[in-house]
Parts: sequence; structure tokens; C-alpha cells
Amino acid sequence: MFFLCKWDELPEYMKNDEVRKYYDILSQKKLALFLKRLLDIMISCVLILILIIPMVIIAIIVKCDSKGSVLFRQTRVTTNGKRFKILKFRTMVDGAENLGGLITEANDKRVTKIGEKMRKYRIDEFPQVFNVLVGDMSFVGTRPEVERYVNKYTPEMYATLLTPAGITSMASISYKDNDEFFTDPELVDKNYIEIILPEKMKLDLDYYRRFNAFYDLLVMFRTVGSVLH
Repeated sequence: MFFLCKWDELPEYMKNDEVRKYYDILSQKKLALFLKRLLDIMISCVLILILIIPMVIIAIIVKCDSKGSVLFRQTRVTTNGKRFKILKFRTMVDGAENLGGLITEANDKRVTKIGEKMRKYRIDEFPQVFNVLVGDMSFVGTRPEVERYVNKYTPEMYATLLTPAGITSMASISYKDNDEFFTDPELVDKNYIEIILPEKMKLDLDYYRRFNAFYDLLVMFRTVGSVLH
């Protein structure tokens, strides 16, 4: 996505006064949106060349560690409500979606041994460089949600769908360690929808006010620092 689509072309549920505020902000940053997409293409191409051999090795390790497919694919929501398949290395046992909820609980028994280490360093997200290359995602933006949680959005939260979903964001950095909210299986969904999601969305919406290509680079560097720390 290089530019915003026309307001009239947005889905009806996005055309409200709250979303309009952020639409107007972004409409003044068309050059920054162009540079954002340009950087996404350039960086994803470079990373694919760098990571292709490591990803092949990781794929072999995942396959040997537990039965099941190497990649985890799940339908998420991105720009203007578009559905796409997010790509990750599988970090849970085969059929995990039938053994628990959508949110990974603290000390979730479904996570494999190698999966736990991949999650810690976000290695499982390497395949998302392909999602970025085709334009379904960006390196920086709101983490893509499943439709179940998008349906819980407030009118203002729908503004986060004006731009592509992201691999990382200030919200992702700030809430990377929130296991205390996911210790009780019966409250996992409730805590995410009522506590975590609203707070993350505040940061994601603030991103539009700060957004420019250099800010995206800053967020990417902070993400690397956060993971290594």
C-alpha cells in the first residue's frame, strides 16, 4: 500500500468520526506512506537474502522437534479489513488450536521446547518478511488480530486498519512481557480484550501522530534492542 484509499472506499464500519481524525492525519503524510512502503520492500528483500539459509535450518529443526507442519498459518485482519494468512514458524504442538484458546497462556503446555526459545527471540516471526514483501504487512504497525478480536474494537480502534498490520510497534515492545494477565485460563480472553488490547491500541493510535519513515526505523532498532535485552 503506497497511499490511503479514498474515504468512500473504506468499509462502512470504518467510516466514523473517530477514524476520520486519523485518516486526516495520514492524508497529510502521503510521502511518508510512500517511503514506508519503499523501505518495507527494500528491507524485506535484503532480509530474505540474509535469512533464507537460517530459515531453512530453523525449518528442519522445527520439523525434527515435533510432528506437524513447519509453518503456522492463521487468518488475520490488515489494511481496510482485508483478510490474509500470517506466516510464522510453528511453536506449538500440532493441532494446538483445538487444545486451547487463541491467546498463549503463561507456561502454556502447547508450546514446544524449541518453540519457547523461538518466541523468546521472536525467531518464529522470520517468515513474516514474506508478508511484508507482498504488502499484507509492514515492519512497523499494529499487530494483526484475528477477526474475533477485531469484532471487539471500539469505533476509534478501527483506525488502526488504515495502514498495514505490523511485525512490531511500540505497543509490542511495551507489552512483550505480560504473562501475569494470562495465568488463569478462564480469564485469558477477558484480560486481553478488557485490559491489554485497549492499552496497546492507545500506543498504536499515537503512532499515527508520530509516524514518519525515520520513526519506523527507530521502532525497528528499539525492537532489536528489546529482544536482545
